[in-house]
Amino acid sequence: MSFVLGRLGQTVLVLLVAAFVSFSLFRYVGDPVNNMVGQSASLADREAMRAALGLDDAFILQFARFVGNALTGDFGMSYRFGQPVATLIAERFPATLELALISMLIATGLGVPLGVWTALNRDHWLSQVLLAASLIGVALPTFLIGIALILFFSVWLGWLPSFGRGEVVRIGGWTTGLLTVGGLRALVLPSITLGVFQLALILRLARAEMLEVMRADFIRFARARGLKPRAIQYRHALRNTLVPVVTMIGLQFGNVFAFSIIVETVFQWPGLGLLVIQAIQFADVPLLAAYLVLIALCFAVINLAVDLAYVAIDPRVRSGGGVRRTA
Repeated sequence: MSFVLGRLGQTVLVLLVAAFVSFSLFRYVGDPVNNMVGQSASLADREAMRAALGLDDAFILQFARFVGNALTGDFGMSYRFGQPVATLIAERFPATLELALISMLIATGLGVPLGVWTALNRDHWLSQVLLAASLIGVALPTFLIGIALILFFSVWLGWLPSFGRGEVVRIGGWTTGLLTVGGLRALVLPSITLGVFQLALILRLARAEMLEVMRADFIRFARARGLKPRAIQYRHALRNTLVPVVTMIGLQFGNVFAFSIIVETVFQWPGLGLLVIQAIQFADVPLLAAYLVLIALCFAVINLAVDLAYVAIDPRVRSGGGVRRTA
């Protein structure tokens, strides 16, 4: 409990720093008043709009007002859309979260087993093919993968939709496409596009860690005791392999959630990434600041979940011992 409370305190500090940095940077990305009133507006109209938005106040006062309102769930009004920022984020959040979750499930579900298998079967021809494919997956740009998938599966074969989220179902305040055939079909191409790089990265990391663990002294001791190879590989070696891999999966999930902008733009996916692109073009400071605070919160929650996962994976954590981390 003390560990969790300490991490929650760090989370609050991280959110304050993220809010301050984002508010400071976006204050200089452009003047939203020019976009809101147009070029034909007089100087008096511009000053009136600036006063109505509170942009003529001191920076510290603007930031204090933003933090105070954010504590009550009020992130202000979007300059671009004229709607509450919290409402816009709540509408787009389910789409981005579903895309990030499915892509990471694909990457983790395939990357870890394939990485372990290639480490245990280094001389197999399929292992060499998988390593070459993973190198290609790391090297290729995400947008190029998306365009290639659209060309092949949407244009040539006509099997899958090339844009949009498809049919969704509303459950309370949450919208999901996982319960409809159209939503699932629309999710296939963007989730694969977003997950290819993560899959290649996790595969190569799991392979490298498995090879390192298999050369450790305790593995030699387990062989000397006469344990079966399967028990050595999956009971002893795999658990030690998963510690840095879990760290990487957690960090990559945060990256996927935060930086899905390219994939959402290619597939016109109605998520937070596409919303942020529109906000940047319009210098929508409240929306951009709220988005970065949300991303900082997600990273903090993910790091906390990763640390708690160590307890289930590594007995040394439960006994108060150290644990090796990669990030």
